[in-house]
Amino acid sequence: MSDPNVEFQAPPPVLPDAVPPRPTKLRPVAIGLFVVGLLLLVAGIAKILPGGFFTGVAFIFWGILLFALSFVRLPEATGVEEPPMSVGQKLIGIFFEPTRVFRNLRWHPHWLAPYIVVAVLSIAYNAAFVQRLTPERIVSYTMDKLEQSPIKPPPDRMEAAREDALNQAKQPIQRVQSAAKSFVGIFVLGCIVASLYLVGVMIFGGRINFWQALAVYFYASLPVAVIQKVISLILLFIKDPDQIHPILGQETLLQDNLGVLFNPADHPVLFVAATAIGVLSFYGLWLRAKGLQNAGTKVSSTAAWGAVITVWILYLLLGLTLTAIFPSFIS
Repeated sequence: MSDPNVEFQAPPPVLPDAVPPRPTKLRPVAIGLFVVGLLLLVAGIAKILPGGFFTGVAFIFWGILLFALSFVRLPEATGVEEPPMSVGQKLIGIFFEPTRVFRNLRWHPHWLAPYIVVAVLSIAYNAAFVQRLTPERIVSYTMDKLEQSPIKPPPDRMEAAREDALNQAKQPIQRVQSAAKSFVGIFVLGCIVASLYLVGVMIFGGRINFWQALAVYFYASLPVAVIQKVISLILLFIKDPDQIHPILGQETLLQDNLGVLFNPADHPVLFVAATAIGVLSFYGLWLRAKGLQNAGTKVSSTAAWGAVITVWILYLLLGLTLTAIFPSFIS
């Protein structure tokens, strides 16, 4: 018989069990990329595949990077997160309801789809640009500017470098390899920026997982890339090719920034600084800040904007430094 003097205590509420952080599934892909890179490297050394050496090195690095990232776990699941949006919903929603997309990325930080779209758009525009301006003009202009730079090769190697660059721009096999290396470069850049965002958010008092930061980077880059590359493709076939800069035009032909106020030949540093101030650049910054705030955990607006602006300033300083050292390339 129970003692009536003992106070009854209700059992503690039952909370959903926390699910351990989820591992990624990148290791088989990483191993596959490493093996492909090794085969390309051997084919390049054996002179079977022109340009295969550097493509192989790029893929080997890609495989090693993915394998290392496979140890970075996905965000911890609690069992109460919202269901994942479909790929189509997120690709379309990032244009019209970005906040909803970024909130969904908090629990489901999928980045592959926007990464592929951004990479394909960049590669397609670059291929059209080379075809429109011709490889001969682009390579000739680039090599002429290289001769004016402080890191120009010795005269006996300059002609060989010019011939190698022309073959890389003209031969179909090498152009395919250049496109493949672009996939690697875009992913590596995304990882670097995502890492900087992660550190920046933590410094400003927030918390975000690496995969959340990477998903934010690629989804925030998607609308800017679509607008920029589509309009640039249209302008590429409207404008006279002789009026297009062989180097500056490789990224975009859309002039939505203050760079139009400066002549790059006369004021290269001011020109680069002014190009960072534009409609699409600020749109991209807003998307990234909105993404970090909604995809992270307890990330305030101040923390999100602080991280985004800090990375933007670092990127701008890097561009200004390179321009000051090699001003001839944008003249």
